[in-house]
Amino acid sequence: MSASVDPNQYVVKNEPYYESVGDEITLYEAAYSARMPMMLKGPTGCGKSRFVEHMAWRLKRPLITVACNEDMTASDLVGRFLLDKDGTKWQDGPLATAARMGAICYLDEVVEARQDTTVVIHPLTDHRRTLPLDKKGELIEAHPDFQLVISYNPGYQSLMKDLKQSTKQRFGALDFDYPREAIEVAIVSKESGVDEKTAAKLVQIAHRARNLKGHGLDEGISTRLLVYAGQLIGKGVAPQAACTMTMVTPLTDDPDMRDTLNAAVQTFFG
Repeated sequence: MSASVDPNQYVVKNEPYYESVGDEITLYEAAYSARMPMMLKGPTGCGKSRFVEHMAWRLKRPLITVACNEDMTASDLVGRFLLDKDGTKWQDGPLATAARMGAICYLDEVVEARQDTTVVIHPLTDHRRTLPLDKKGELIEAHPDFQLVISYNPGYQSLMKDLKQSTKQRFGALDFDYPREAIEVAIVSKESGVDEKTAAKLVQIAHRARNLKGHGLDEGISTRLLVYAGQLIGKGVAPQAACTMTMVTPLTDDPDMRDTLNAAVQTFFG
């Protein structure tokens, strides 16, 4: 039952490293002070989830994260009755748990969920701030500290995989993208432990790959993958092998595109 859930298990205890790229921290803090639902839009691996973790830490609020997928049902979010040796009992889902305890609930890649699932968030994202538990016959009034945050990658939008306008227009939104070069170099160096010269080479490779988005690549090399490459280099893996493993092979199976990416790696680590 939700009463037995310890909020402390969801508290972000140590400061997650996040390098601000603009005024997003100030804007988010203002949105949270109004308990405004927020939407974070940006490509894969650009720091959206890390930003939410950082803000939960700054605001000293529990954070409940849900990785959305196409098989997720409304019951997975809200809750369901479960059978045990004593009969049936109600088990709150993560959304209900967050609403009760006043946590930040983060629905990661929300467009992966079916649209008939995402509509359950609507009453929590307007003046009502309620969550009906129809199966239980209960109406949860959200805790005053509760906030809903969703994220998605606009690059994957399609008619079949996008948010309804009735959902979009319930949120404030922040755009995220890969950081400016100097900031990204600092992030890669800090997160992976490599020197800034090596980090700068990794970022340059990423810039070349990102220019290929829409010209053979569905997505550019993320900051996350640059950190992976740096971590392998820091473990003594040869830079070319590290880059191929983390920045080429995961991105594409096309032999010509792999040759193009490997040529970029060769340019900087040859």
